[in-house]
Amino acid sequence: MGEQSTNKIKVTVTVNVQRDKAWMFYTLPEHITQWNFAHPSWHCPSASNDVRVGGKYVARMEARDGSSGFDFEAVYVDVNDPAELAYEFGGRLARVTFGEQNGQTTVTIVFDPETENPIELQRQGWQAILDSYKCYTESN
Repeated sequence: MGEQSTNKIKVTVTVNVQRDKAWMFYTLPEHITQWNFAHPSWHCPSASNDVRVGGKYVARMEARDGSSGFDFEAVYVDVNDPAELAYEFGGRLARVTFGEQNGQTTVTIVFDPETENPIELQRQGWQAILDSYKCYTESN
């Protein structure tokens, strides 16, 4: 097994809300569509989320100008509401944890990188989405 496949990427953000709200805004489709994009030139026009082991998550990611888009699909392999969830996508694994302290929630995602793009580019993209989540969650 090559070094690349064992290097997980970690992104994190601290959201100034209680853990139950952080979980709800991270998992409910009506909220996911409001924050799930790395740049304002993109959006997430639709999402569905069945948060249980074996349940499926699908988010449509599209450029606002219609030039490109894709479905991000995953299947949950672990769910511990409201503390942690893990999902498999395309042979890769991501684990999301929600740690609460003093009324704030630290959301951390650790995921397996893909091999097409540089690690730092992947980290920046996932961090940008998490930053978008923080901004939306704190202002709603």
